[in-house]
Amino acid sequence: MNIKELTNLAKEASLAAGKAILEIYNSADFGVEIKGDNSPLTKADKVAHQVIVNYLETTGFPIISEEGKDIPYEIRKNWEYFWMVDPLDGTKEFIKKNGEFTVNIALIHNVKPIIGVVNAPVLEWLYWGNQEEGAWKKEGDEDPFKLKKQEKTIVKTIVASRSHLNPETQEFIDRYPGVEIISMGSSLKFMLVAEGKAQIYPRFAPTMEWDTAAAHGILNSFGGLIKVMSINSNLEYNKYNLLNSSFICRFES
Repeated sequence: MNIKELTNLAKEASLAAGKAILEIYNSADFGVEIKGDNSPLTKADKVAHQVIVNYLETTGFPIISEEGKDIPYEIRKNWEYFWMVDPLDGTKEFIKKNGEFTVNIALIHNVKPIIGVVNAPVLEWLYWGNQEEGAWKKEGDEDPFKLKKQEKTIVKTIVASRSHLNPETQEFIDRYPGVEIISMGSSLKFMLVAEGKAQIYPRFAPTMEWDTAAAHGILNSFGGLIKVMSINSNLEYNKYNLLNSSFICRFES
């Protein structure tokens, strides 16, 4: 297995999906539907899913996607490698047209993300990481630069969800008087921690594995952690239930 080649493939898939998303983003018709869990779904989610699948299926690894078919645990529990995809993370941000949505692609080995790619098409930010190359960011046409591990420091900035700032999150924030709060949509919250623009991202509202896997893969590549609060252990993937527990994202020295 060539980790660098697989990472490049995931980057290409994310960029192609981002391009397809932008065509719809700049159109007059998003084709908004409401799914069974009351979350929105647009034409962009569906198109991006298919674009990504067309790239990733060439590897022969199974794919779990938010917009794909539900795969029974009895089938997937024996997978050693598989792709975890959120074709459009932050659909609410997409509909609001604030640009804070991403394409998320991760390669999971057993229960751990070993490759992560996060693309923010409107902002022209592309993040990727693996344990051979570390973590990187590219902004627009600029040369990519390597992300450096943030040593454990005084918490000055906490990043919180723009759409899910609930009482539990506020209670956590209140433990850090005077701290600055940054609100952000989608997996970009993790990337603020990765870049050192925030020290902690606590999440008490529900998330699914595809919401966190790509960012987790990037953070894993250079010392970042996403720990389940109740057991102080790293978030794992391909669980029987793909719903994540409450977690905290940060670096530890």
